[in-house]
Amino acid sequence: MIQELRIYEIFEHNKAAFHARFRDQAVRLFKQHGFHIVTMWDCDGEKGPEFVYILNWPDEATRVAAWEAFRADEEWQEIKRQTAAEHGDLVGDIQNLILHRVDYSPEFPAAR
Repeated sequence: MIQELRIYEIFEHNKAAFHARFRDQAVRLFKQHGFHIVTMWDCDGEKGPEFVYILNWPDEATRVAAWEAFRADEEWQEIKRQTAAEHGDLVGDIQNLILHRVDYSPEFPAAR
């Protein structure tokens, strides 16, 4: 099992639109493509607001295939076009980290 930590730079002026798109559309499509979301947070980054979440994957091949399928999903591409036309860019920089648990780490609580 591996975890993927994703950190999105988001913008105060369209933060509500970002959350609406992620909550109402991205999460649904993630599930369709086999993503397992552990948890999600809002936080204040050095440059401004950020959205942070962790995904669980059984292995790297599954992770890569799921992301490729999600990014190629025509519904997702249309959702991104529509929200960008209405609200501008909802996400700036993205940090993506693959996490490998050390053997002395306590277990991370499972998502509800």
